[in-house]
Amino acid sequence: MNKYMGVAVVAALLWAPTEARAQKPVSLSEVISETFTIEAIDHAARVVTLKAKDGTTQDIVCGPEVQRFDALKVGQSVTFRYHESVVSAIQRPGQTPKEPVSAGITRTPGTAPGGTVARQLSATVAIEAIDAKVPSMTIRTSTGKRMSFRVENAKNLEGYKAGDNVEITYTQALAVSVQ
Repeated sequence: MNKYMGVAVVAALLWAPTEARAQKPVSLSEVISETFTIEAIDHAARVVTLKAKDGTTQDIVCGPEVQRFDALKVGQSVTFRYHESVVSAIQRPGQTPKEPVSAGITRTPGTAPGGTVARQLSATVAIEAIDAKVPSMTIRTSTGKRMSFRVENAKNLEGYKAGDNVEITYTQALAVSVQ
């Protein structure tokens, strides 16, 4: 389990409404979108300088996977959409766990550069301890790694107990489009 899975466990188990957890799997999702303007392009080094709305700039190195690099033009808008979601459910004995990792790249059709990079991780973690006074919880991954997390609201611990196996699925996707 990587650092993102740890965040996913906290989000899935602790921020969802208690009623939803008791009845069905918990699902959380967030999309962040930001648009930049291409300020400069260094074709030899394959570096694009992007300018944010606040005037700050950032150089982005575009490796060979950016197949339509030569189609980029100064003044174009580039939009990045980052999607993150978590699903959590208490696993029933005998259920088959999901595939642990999947990933993929999808290129946007047409002549403008763009595409989506996505990855999905699934894991079952065991709740080892819950401390409603702190509030916090301790989990153990299938590899034996123990992690403890502070909980913002003790009510979000309701419905879970030590010994519960909780399956989580964490999805990340970054979509890039050029106009």
